Amino acid sequence: MLFVATACWAGDLHSDLYIEPGKQFVLGGSQPGAFRVVARNVGSVPVEIKERPRGGGIFGKATLVPGQKATLRFLPGSSALLLNPSDQKAHLDLHVTGDTKLSMGYELNGKQ
Repeated sequence: MLFVATACWAGDLHSDLYIEPGKQFVLGGSQPGAFRVVARNVGSVPVEIKERPRGGGIFGKATLVPGQKATLRFLPGSSALLLNPSDQKAHLDLHVTGDTKLSMGYELNGKQ
């Protein structure tokens, strides 16, 4: 179930993102262009990052431990899934470029 949905406009997108325990944050999913996410884990728990392509399936991309930074690219129409499997709140600093007209929202972990 999607709890929050908003749209972002073209350009760079910066987010100080918190993810509750057992939830995943979904970024994108129907955009015509590709996008890139530079993510830094500024919290105290690991965060899993996966890609859900337009055609289905889910593919693991990275697990960021506290203090780790990664640059990840996502295909047109794909969603970036940022999962918090822990029992504590996760905290990420995100910088998104490319097609930033992206939907955003929270789901329970594991939603296909």
